[in-house]
Amino acid sequence: MEFKTKGVCVQIIRLKVEDGILTDLQFEGGNYCDGNLKAMKIVTVGQKVDTIIENYKGITCGPRKTSCADQLSQALVQKLEEMKAEEAKK
Repeated sequence: MEFKTKGVCVQIIRLKVEDGILTDLQFEGGNYCDGNLKAMKIVTVGQKVDTIIENYKGITCGPRKTSCADQLSQALVQKLEEMKAEEAKK
């Protein structure tokens, strides 16, 4: 899945979810926070999507009303909604 971010340095978040687990995570852009983005990938890949959403939702960055972590949680919510819609079609 490719998620276009809003309000942060990272422009795109690419992720994969399998069986409710985040299996891959890539950030495009966000060079100002390269270390944080690398750490976020290490911490989240292999974790349950619901846990990541719960932990990262609402985190802000400086004066911004969002952050890369919050944007990741929004991307995961969208991914779960897409997966539920696909399942409902079956």
